[in-house]
Amino acid sequence: MTSQRPKARPEPDRDPAAIKAAIRVRAMGIGFDAIGFAPASLAPEAREHLQTFLEQGRHGDMGWMLEKVDRRGDPKTLWPGAESVIVLGQNYGPDGDPLAVLDQPDRGGISVYARHRDYHDIVKKRLKELGRWIAETYQIDIKVFVDTAPVMEKPLAARAGIGWQGKHTNLVSRELGSWLFLGEIFVALPLPPDAAEEDHCGQCQRCLDVCPTAAFPAPYQLDARRCISYLTIEHAGPIPRELRPLIGNRIYGCDDCLSVCPWNKFAQVTPHASLMARADLTAPRLADLAKLDDAAFRALFSGSPVKRLGRDRFIRNVLIAIGNSGQVELLEVVEGLLYDAAPVVRGTAVWALSRLAPATAQARRGGALEGEKDPAVLAEWAVTPML
Repeated sequence: MTSQRPKARPEPDRDPAAIKAAIRVRAMGIGFDAIGFAPASLAPEAREHLQTFLEQGRHGDMGWMLEKVDRRGDPKTLWPGAESVIVLGQNYGPDGDPLAVLDQPDRGGISVYARHRDYHDIVKKRLKELGRWIAETYQIDIKVFVDTAPVMEKPLAARAGIGWQGKHTNLVSRELGSWLFLGEIFVALPLPPDAAEEDHCGQCQRCLDVCPTAAFPAPYQLDARRCISYLTIEHAGPIPRELRPLIGNRIYGCDDCLSVCPWNKFAQVTPHASLMARADLTAPRLADLAKLDDAAFRALFSGSPVKRLGRDRFIRNVLIAIGNSGQVELLEVVEGLLYDAAPVVRGTAVWALSRLAPATAQARRGGALEGEKDPAVLAEWAVTPML
């Protein structure tokens, strides 16, 4: 029996164009649906737009944006060794009309991306796999980023040719429509950049017109303080009273501006459904959601991005949907939440009850106010009309 020396592994082609082509093939093989390459820098307009957004206070109470504004505006402040950014996209296109739930007032509307397992888990796993392959194959340093890092993903994605930022400020792809998760790999190697994608919005402004809360002061400008996604996810306290009726039954995020984009005619149903599958969260019953305690909330949303919201903030959103529903059969569960341990829940329950049944709200006023000391809850009772 003879032994054979293992064949030496061939040296990879070190030409930057060849490296770029090999990375593209590998990325698509791993399961990404879009890839683009850009220099590790941002155009001055992107930084100026961010600065204006913050100076006008349109970030609301997302204080972390102010704390990391210098790092967000320049990729090299995140990692000085970065020469190129590889932007990856994963399609999460829905298999039906995302807005159909809005016609079911007894159900809660959850944003498409959150109806499945947490996309961070899947995208980050694939980013790390690709990054590890790049580092090992070409012996270069890399760093992986996905959503939670202060990276201006959408301007980088546009510069890398994946899409453009529409008038609603979200990324739009000519090939995949509006439904893309993004992640980035910074590499310490100059790679040939792709051509930046041009703006293809034209005269269309459907995304601006459909917004329930008028969160777009002008095309390409967003005031997060009026955005339902911000209000239901990022905002921690009571939601402003004047905006509550406009939220409808959206209990986690909002897909309206994404869904109406004409470029969605090229959107495709996600091929990753089997990886992202979990309990169906397309249109859960408000009656069931309102009864969740902390343990039940965590169990229901295990593996979902909704879990990061926390039970109290989520029930706040559910109560707003109930208050907008006209479903008087939900009175009992709302009444019970007048005595919830969380002030934000108690306060929103006051509003929901007064919307559904003003007379019942007045009947419960004395008992609910007994021992109540939270200023926000007291303020809700103070503006509840007396009959």
